[in-house]
Amino acid sequence: MTTSDGGQQQGTGDTASAPAVGIGIRPGTDAGRIVRAVRAVVGDTTIRCLATLDRRATEPGVLTAAATLGVSVVAFTAEQLAEVDVRHSSDHASAAVGTHSVAEAAALLAGRGELICDRTIVDGIVVAAASAS
Repeated sequence: MTTSDGGQQQGTGDTASAPAVGIGIRPGTDAGRIVRAVRAVVGDTTIRCLATLDRRATEPGVLTAAATLGVSVVAFTAEQLAEVDVRHSSDHASAAVGTHSVAEAAALLAGRGELICDRTIVDGIVVAAASAS
């Protein structure tokens, strides 16, 4: 389930200690590409959620990818994401959506732990993962 305040509702299975996966996508990105990008970065590891920018969280591709992965979508505003210190900043993200990071910042906020997979770009999709605290 998507929540605008960064809260989360668990998907199926025990995901409490699983990493949160942050994604940065362009509008209209299809679910298959998102799932492939996530799996390319984290493999078959169980994940806690997909976390992203609020205006991308309701995209059909994101919602379908989350359903395919059996997880919830967690949404954050650009302002929330901009407050997070990240390893990699993106001038493109800053200009496009108003925050220097989407994937890393969203993963860190959703996981509340440490970054375990830096920003990685797969087929135009930015993916990062953070441990659960």
